[in-house]
Amino acid sequence: MLILKGGTIVTLGEDCRVIEDGAMVIDGDTIAAVGKSGDILAKYGNGEGVTVKDLGGRLVMPGLLNAHMHFYSSFARGMSIAGPSPKTFKEILERLWWSMDKDLATEEELYYSALIGAIESVKCGTTALLDHHASFGMIDGSLDVLEKALRDVGLKGSLCFEVSDRWGPKARDASIAENVRFIKKNKNDPFVRAMFGLHASFTLEDETVRRCVREAEDLDVPFHFHLAEGLADVTDARERGYKGVTDRLYELGVLTTGSLAIHGVHIDEPEIDLLAKCGVNVVHNPESNMNNAVGVPNVVGMIAKGVNVGLGTDGYTPSMLESAKVAYIIHKHERRDPTVGWTETAKMLFESNASIFSEHFGKPMGVIKEGAAADLVILDYFPPTPLIPQNFLGHLIFGIRDNAVNTVIVDGKVVVEDHVLVTMDESHVMSEAKRVAESYWSKRS
Repeated sequence: MLILKGGTIVTLGEDCRVIEDGAMVIDGDTIAAVGKSGDILAKYGNGEGVTVKDLGGRLVMPGLLNAHMHFYSSFARGMSIAGPSPKTFKEILERLWWSMDKDLATEEELYYSALIGAIESVKCGTTALLDHHASFGMIDGSLDVLEKALRDVGLKGSLCFEVSDRWGPKARDASIAENVRFIKKNKNDPFVRAMFGLHASFTLEDETVRRCVREAEDLDVPFHFHLAEGLADVTDARERGYKGVTDRLYELGVLTTGSLAIHGVHIDEPEIDLLAKCGVNVVHNPESNMNNAVGVPNVVGMIAKGVNVGLGTDGYTPSMLESAKVAYIIHKHERRDPTVGWTETAKMLFESNASIFSEHFGKPMGVIKEGAAADLVILDYFPPTPLIPQNFLGHLIFGIRDNAVNTVIVDGKVVVEDHVLVTMDESHVMSEAKRVAESYWSKRS
């Protein structure tokens, strides 16, 4: 049993509290008690096998949750695209990401690209993420390699393989089989879970989608897919005879409760209503949308209509703090309205992500309370101005940086301590990753 004492605890959750000189008890992978240091120590401090850690006044909050990540994109850092710059989002996909995922072909490449993303994520305060994977050079067993990376680092996650028809029937069938195999193995695993991955409507034939829906229904799992990220997705659905991309996926059975629709940049009001009706989660990735010049989704309208909108990074960055900061300002800028952004960002980062992960993992996450997952971030942040539940987002946006992450605890185990990853030799991992990346780059040149 571990007692953390002497910290400023921000519990988040429905009954968010800021507890000065706060303490909590961690029993295994679960938070057993939360309160004032004196009360917690008096009740639990003399127990057998109790370890007490003094936080020195540092700020403690629930671990950050990333609702959409791409580990496989790690090796793209610094990579240039041969020839003239892509002029459309589809060209970016064809000339960078699709060629990259086709060339990912070895366990070593998958493992080290995942390690980079996992290590950098946890050092930025992320304690769990939902990864959407593609490696068409190695499909069978690929998710097991990513699972090993997560477990080696100590980062909680959920994995899927994106099904697509873009590389032909053999790759399509193998990617469906990889989802099914991994879901059967990990569906109820408390640390690494599974969803059913689809790429996007415009790279999927109707019959492929129907096959995936049948499999997902039998396995009782949600989908994780890209929705209307670019206009090509919308145009393709209409050319196939559907009213739009959201209607196509609805008619084919993809829009199931708890599924993740990533982006939703180019959807209209009726489509938003449809997503709300179906109980589909949308995940906003503001930096990725800006980088790909695809537009800004109507997150404000989605939230107003009752859509549960979470927040992710799309592999653009490992930092959820960075994603939240951009989410906060992008909608002000897009709408030229200074009144938006605050409520929506707080809801996405604190409430919606917590509900997505809590439902998927079957345990309260994104909150510090009795019975919740012991996933915590301890920050070198000592507020120079008053801190109350109502203004915590302001401290997060304007005061806290990634380098404030001092300690990260996942499932009750210390993963980062005093800014150092303690589960692996980070310098060795990054050295090996560079070697593997150089080899990967050379075969693409």
